[in-house]
Amino acid sequence: MSKFLDTARSRKYEAREIVNAILYVVKSGCQWRMLPGDFAPWKLVYYYFDTWKKNEIFELIHSCLVEETRVKCGKKEQPTVE
Repeated sequence: MSKFLDTARSRKYEAREIVNAILYVVKSGCQWRMLPGDFAPWKLVYYYFDTWKKNEIFELIHSCLVEETRVKCGKKEQPTVE
């Protein structure tokens, strides 16, 4: 994750905790305000979600994961039509 996010600075909540909270909202479909107390405060989680969405971080991570998966399967990083 350090490849995509600034993990060097110290934070009260780790980036992984924020990602887990975002994934919980996406998977469960709950409202941001209904985020369980086990996670970081909903306003903070939503702030990161909104910032990362505007900066297209999710798309970047997705693209890199697809490329890595293709390489592990013995294919080229980018699909080609032959």
